[in-house]
Amino acid sequence: MKTIPALRFSSVVLATALTACLQPAKQRADSPAGSPDAHVERARQLAGADLGYLMRLCQPQPAERATPSAASDEGLRKLIGRPAPAPMQVFDNLYFVGGDWVSAWLLKTSDGLILIDALNNAEEAAALIEGGMARLGLDPRQIKYIVVTHGHGDHYGGARYLVGKYHPRVVASEADWNMMQGQLEFDSAVWDRPPARDLAVRDGERLTLGDTTLTFQVTTGHTLGTLSPTFDVRAGGRTHHALLWGGTSFNFGKDFSRLKSYSANTQRLRTLTAQTSIDVFLSNHAEWDGSIEKMNRLRAGTASGSHSFVVGPQTVERALQVMDECARAQSDRFGFP
Repeated sequence: MKTIPALRFSSVVLATALTACLQPAKQRADSPAGSPDAHVERARQLAGADLGYLMRLCQPQPAERATPSAASDEGLRKLIGRPAPAPMQVFDNLYFVGGDWVSAWLLKTSDGLILIDALNNAEEAAALIEGGMARLGLDPRQIKYIVVTHGHGDHYGGARYLVGKYHPRVVASEADWNMMQGQLEFDSAVWDRPPARDLAVRDGERLTLGDTTLTFQVTTGHTLGTLSPTFDVRAGGRTHHALLWGGTSFNFGKDFSRLKSYSANTQRLRTLTAQTSIDVFLSNHAEWDGSIEKMNRLRAGTASGSHSFVVGPQTVERALQVMDECARAQSDRFGFP
């Protein structure tokens, strides 16, 4: 039986911001404590050799939010056009059906499928989500819910197409429904229109489908209502606890409240990680969780038989600490206290 608690409420970075994210950081060995460079250096130490991909988050970001333009649209088309990795069963009950730039994850339950994010548009959803499911032997008619992690078009763009064809319910936070149905933070001709308003969830609320429950953490920062769900995944007869961080980059300009909330939420989820032994860290962009490299390693196998996505609670906590330090560095760059 599909259940969701009674509701009391009814990545993405445009091309110009993405370019800034990929530029090399400038460091000073004599950075004073509390300076941006000190936070960047602390993040680098925490990242070590295994979480280096997160250091892009420490790059300086512009004070103004990127605005739509033909150049931004063309940049997005290039990102979308990069060759997609092969779809893959990553855990017994979790599948990757995304692209090289944006990820889409399918969670298999005893009563159907939950799709986490829907890519940029109908064309991409048809090619990668439907096409990937066909290659994996999964039936898209079994998608019962689409979870939109946040209200940017690279995550909701394919939802309207899938809803029209297969009729799943769509879940997002109240704040991001309001944004998707009102003034979009970002827009592009590359993205299809947002889905019609459906289920809204609050922090801590749960969605249960069959034998599987997602708990929604509202991690304000990337958007005002970013959802970071936690759920269980299984492999080799063992159950692991996963966190999918729903929005990573600082693409909102000079906004102290967003940076402060971002930091607070990384700290809150570090506590949750320690309390619940979260040992799998996922993202909706492969550049923020190393998922493509991890899938390649998983396909190749390892001598020890370890699972490349199972990194352990300490590594998940370190990832969240890196993100916190990068948010603090960005805050310092803007002169916030």
